[in-house]
Amino acid sequence: MTRGKPGSPVTLLDIANDLGLSRATVSLVLRNSPRISEATRERVLEAFKRKGYVYNRHAAGMRSNQTNTVGVVVNDLANPYFTMLVRSIEASLSTQGFITLLGNTDESLERQGRFLDTVRQHNIDGLIVCPTESTTAAQMRQVLAWGIPCVFASRYVPGLKADYVGVDNRRGMALATSHLISLGHKRIAMIGGVMRASTGSDRAEGYRDALRDAKIKLDERLLVPSPLTRHDGKRIITELLALKNPPTAVVCGNDIVAFGVMLGLRAHGIEPGTDFGVVGFDDVPEAELWEPPLTTVQVLQDDIGRAAADLLLKRMTEPSRTPTRIVSEPVLVIRGTCGARK
Repeated sequence: MTRGKPGSPVTLLDIANDLGLSRATVSLVLRNSPRISEATRERVLEAFKRKGYVYNRHAAGMRSNQTNTVGVVVNDLANPYFTMLVRSIEASLSTQGFITLLGNTDESLERQGRFLDTVRQHNIDGLIVCPTESTTAAQMRQVLAWGIPCVFASRYVPGLKADYVGVDNRRGMALATSHLISLGHKRIAMIGGVMRASTGSDRAEGYRDALRDAKIKLDERLLVPSPLTRHDGKRIITELLALKNPPTAVVCGNDIVAFGVMLGLRAHGIEPGTDFGVVGFDDVPEAELWEPPLTTVQVLQDDIGRAAADLLLKRMTEPSRTPTRIVSEPVLVIRGTCGARK
């Protein structure tokens, strides 16, 4: 029988006494131990539900020095790429019993620092970070010095030795630019991307690589860093079309910018894929739904999220292991917006 006072919270001991089991057995059910038979597990779980037992995670964390929580911080949740990435991370960690605490920096170093300080105070078990622009190695070394297992996803911090999962952004943008060159384009612009972040700088280098390999001189006016938004894509393509010698094609820092470019082209009576070449980056689900469907560089967000979660779990169990870099090969998905030159 339950021994707790009327109105007091139900305890593990109450559940154990009610079922005629030891408190240790009931605790093992909570921890999903394989030592417990399925029949006993079902009895205990039914008792939890019937008696309204609530697991006190904070108290358990105080006892075990673990909270089963992981902090995940990204720089732009409005971008569907990061929505999908976070979903994959959360799903992977959830199967291992972890709760995800999410932070969105909007490219603010101050917000990033505040989030990291806050989750540190909550004694989290690990971190997955897509660092904001201008994040320095010195800043992240301080975070690593806290002793919290940490993995960087999508963006890395130059000069920092740490676990990282991402795609070869330089190679991806080189593939996109080279494909447009193969279709006869020579005036190719690149719109979007923050040069103070590894993704932006690496993609710009890939753009330069492809032009250099094709012996096409870079026109600096055609390389336009900007926020990765539809508004900026539309605005910048309008400015580029006003040049005396405008581009005939554009590679974009991501698919969202490419959507804005396509809207801007149509506002000027120019049809993407017929009159002008457009290539995006990331291959978000919306890309294949546009008309014409967007040619883009595929980045498998689900794979990156799962790999980041797996790498974090390894770091938790082996804190002194050598940092691992997992860099996947990009794939150019050719659809209807390339715009072959006649």
